[in-house]
Amino acid sequence: MDALPPGLLRTPRFDHIAITSVFGNPRELRTWSGAPANVASGLERLGVTVKELQPHLGKAAKLGIALRDMLCGRGRPVSSEQILRSLTTRRALAAQVAEQARRVRATNVLHTGTLDLLPDRGDGLQHYLYCDHTWALARRHHIHAQRYTERALGAFEEAERRSLDGVAHVFTFGAYVRDNLIAHYGLAPDRVTAVGSGMGAIQPWHDVKDFAQPRLLFVAKHLFQAKGGVLLLEAFRIARKRRRDLELTIVGDPRSRAFVRDTAGIAFRDHLPWEELQRLYREATLLVQPMLNDPWGQVYLEAMVSRTPVMGLARNGLPELVDGGRHGFLVDRADPESLAEAILSALSDPDRLESMAERAQAYVLATHSWDRVAERILFS
Repeated sequence: MDALPPGLLRTPRFDHIAITSVFGNPRELRTWSGAPANVASGLERLGVTVKELQPHLGKAAKLGIALRDMLCGRGRPVSSEQILRSLTTRRALAAQVAEQARRVRATNVLHTGTLDLLPDRGDGLQHYLYCDHTWALARRHHIHAQRYTERALGAFEEAERRSLDGVAHVFTFGAYVRDNLIAHYGLAPDRVTAVGSGMGAIQPWHDVKDFAQPRLLFVAKHLFQAKGGVLLLEAFRIARKRRRDLELTIVGDPRSRAFVRDTAGIAFRDHLPWEELQRLYREATLLVQPMLNDPWGQVYLEAMVSRTPVMGLARNGLPELVDGGRHGFLVDRADPESLAEAILSALSDPDRLESMAERAQAYVLATHSWDRVAERILFS
């Protein structure tokens, strides 16, 4: 392994840790795009002993929490997420974390979200958090945000603040989220470090690629609207009136298909194995992903490592990933006309696309590996 980047500590934060996830086994690569599993493996390569914790509430327990909240006057839950975000649920999951940590003799716990994080100074644990967003950022384009009452939204905010209180250190994917934790939640700057993320299962592509082909790609496993799918569809229809050879492949879940009416030039794919998704990344000329509120965007890294330039809105975490426009295209306005014009402009210069793709891939390979992430968590 190469030398530590400047500014990192010489001594590690810990020599053992337990990693936890409420959405599946943290050592399973399908859990949260493999982030917990990859961080765990990276820490182990640095000599850290890593155990896994998996707190879980069954349907009966969630129903009981919902009924208790209703009897306490908190209203009927709008979604299952409302139950998960409640303080009652967090207390139950945090108690499981403490018990499971004692069982594996861990005194350090790395949480991969705040839903099982409610630090108790009496539990004997040092709590750390690795996250890609905050509730304050997520609620802006949340699918249920307009259906929640102000009381419910206030309860979410209070629960998030309680979860962050007492955390030894927070590690974020990007500086955008780090800045929000400091400005909105009041965390001290020395308690929050942006450590990045590694890449997914997509392997680097170094072979010949024809950048003169106008092949666009959009990838959204869920949250089609929030990830900019509707905006892109409108922009594509405008752009294709001026360039009839334009093609767009949309990768989504079955629910996303309802947004994609039969439109010339658009192919819709779902339930793709990694190998097929990897092929689509490699064949695409441009990933167009105008995400409204995604604080990071693993999809951008997957495209960049495939030597596919990326395009998105000049907001959230994308300006950081593309170095202000050096590694990808930034669109200032979230309207179809502006996006269509940006697409046509980008495709008009294949040489620029190719040079941008080369720079983007070199940047990702040098900067975004899970070993780098583990290194920054352990020594920053």
